[in-house]
Amino acid sequence: MLETIEMINSAVSNFVWGVPAMVCILGVGLYLSLRTGFLQIRKFPYAIRTTLGRIFRKREASDGALTPFQAVCTALAATVGTGNIAGVAGAIAIGGPGAIFWMWVSALFGMCTKFSEVTLAVHFRERNEKGDLVGGPMYYIKNGLGKHWQWLGILFSAFGVLTVFGTGNATQVNTITTAIDSALLNYQMVSDSSIKTVNLVLGIVIAAVVAIVLLGGVKRIGSVTEKLVPFMALFYVILAVGVVVLNIKNVPGVLYSIVYGAFNPGAVTGGIVGGFFISIQKGVSRGIFSNEAGLGTGSIAHACADTQKPVKQGLFGIFEVFADTIVICTLTALVILCSGVPVNYGAAAGAELTILGFTSTYGNWVSIFTAVAMCCFAFSTILGWGLYGARCIEFLFSEKVIKPFMVVYALVSILGATIDLGLLWSIAETFNGLMSIPNLIALFMLSGTVVKLVKEYFENEGKEN
Repeated sequence: MLETIEMINSAVSNFVWGVPAMVCILGVGLYLSLRTGFLQIRKFPYAIRTTLGRIFRKREASDGALTPFQAVCTALAATVGTGNIAGVAGAIAIGGPGAIFWMWVSALFGMCTKFSEVTLAVHFRERNEKGDLVGGPMYYIKNGLGKHWQWLGILFSAFGVLTVFGTGNATQVNTITTAIDSALLNYQMVSDSSIKTVNLVLGIVIAAVVAIVLLGGVKRIGSVTEKLVPFMALFYVILAVGVVVLNIKNVPGVLYSIVYGAFNPGAVTGGIVGGFFISIQKGVSRGIFSNEAGLGTGSIAHACADTQKPVKQGLFGIFEVFADTIVICTLTALVILCSGVPVNYGAAAGAELTILGFTSTYGNWVSIFTAVAMCCFAFSTILGWGLYGARCIEFLFSEKVIKPFMVVYALVSILGATIDLGLLWSIAETFNGLMSIPNLIALFMLSGTVVKLVKEYFENEGKEN
């Protein structure tokens, strides 16, 4: 059965993540960048200044909404997860160090893509029957493109419901169990034979906690993520910077291998990773898995923000991609490559490779701290994607199915704790690619609206800042 699933998934994935997909993802990002005059570069200082200013401004949100800070934390909770830890490790193992270069390229254009997604989501959002603010790709398709294109919104939501179980839950739980297993084995607290039982217990505990938070609604999700995200990001960055500083002599060689390996991967990996396109494919696909630019999912959280300024909220999108990929993903890559741990090129790899980078530098004691950091990363991602799945299934059916969906979503944690990592990542990548197609079509068609909103914003309020 698993062999059949793997074969089908491989065929679909090769089509979805083939040359046309790479052209579409990077092409739409480039197109939006050109139409907005490379807003992500031109207004980058303004975007960082504005977003940081709003992050530290305390305020209460109206009913059925999140504060702008809670919205960005919920979106960051979903992006800053296994994509930054296991995803980067996998990209390096399969695509070579050069995959990180293509991750940077996709992030450069992805900043504008995500800015556009968030801006459109806030502009075209609506309130549901409970009075909650709802939005995202399915709503800017419905309200921006009209009834004739509603099928595209349905397609996005259908792929979204399927995606959240793998990308948002199973792969995240797999990272949690890997991190905890590593810490327990390092201190000989469990034996290899008991790991499966430990993982099953962990899966049940995670499922219970996820259900408690998600069933509390959008307010509870926001209150948890606004406390968890800043702590976990700062904690991880400090640990990673320490590895880089302690191995500073290796940094020039690592940066060379990233840039040179992007165009000649075989020369860096000893011929094991010889495909130039493989390097691009893994860099872009794992980059999108991490920062979600092009998927449209992050905009679902931003649509809940208690704000009347779509462009101002959209600036958070630029900040998110920068913080997620340029900062955290790069630090993860440097932890792996600067520490000098052996990379088994051509074979699947995950969080264990990143953990090895930390332990080889600090010693086994750090596995406890990396386990805590990775658990925070992955758990916050599960919460963020739980919200995304709820909004997608609500769009397809009604609010009545949200709670049953949340229960099923939480139970998937048990599955994620006990199944194979390689197939899990492959399936998640496939659904990510399928989900991006309707969203990229909508972004291309609504690019004029983005340009209009940007122009209006900077002609009015923007000039005063």
